[in-house]
Amino acid sequence: FAELHAAVPGLPLASSRVLPGIVLRRDFAAYCPTDGELRALLVTEPLRPALTAPGVEFVVDSEGQYQASLRWITNRTEALMKHFRSNNVKLLLSSVKQEEVVIYYAKLYGVSVVEYLSSEEMALISEITGVSPYAPFGDNMDGEITETAAVTFCQPLLLVSKRCVHIGFTSVSAFQPHCLILCGPVDGVNEQHAAALQEAFTMLQQLFRTVDQ
Repeated sequence: FAELHAAVPGLPLASSRVLPGIVLRRDFAAYCPTDGELRALLVTEPLRPALTAPGVEFVVDSEGQYQASLRWITNRTEALMKHFRSNNVKLLLSSVKQEEVVIYYAKLYGVSVVEYLSSEEMALISEITGVSPYAPFGDNMDGEITETAAVTFCQPLLLVSKRCVHIGFTSVSAFQPHCLILCGPVDGVNEQHAAALQEAFTMLQQLFRTVDQ
């Protein structure tokens, strides 16, 4: 329930509504409007390639080697974004912050990026779509990316002064997610209404579970 409702203070209760899909209460790190088929990728690690493995020391002997290392990182990052684009991936949903070079090439190749997704949000999206977080392929930039989620829409959403991300997913089950936009004059009223609704949903779950048994 926490991931499927958003409380908006400063508006009358009558402004409350139900929206299809889910609402992420953060702004895009990069937003590239797009039409047609859209695929999303879940990522849980920085996409900027590392020069060395954890626990391994990387020694640079000269300024030339250092600059060559930076060029390698830049080229690999661009190649990764090209790989995403060739697989029709136009949305990255990341649980971690991505570095500026990733955001730069994401914008260049028309890939939107949302950062700082919580573990609960990642789990919810995985449940809706049936996909797991993306694992980099190492040196293989030619293989098809299979763990992508079908997205019906992806757009900014303004809730009073808060910029959010509104996404619709194609669900792999009967569960069709919707998000409750709960409005009220102050936070306290919203919290009371949200608690009452959550208790009502819990009661319904228990009722239907009993009937099923």
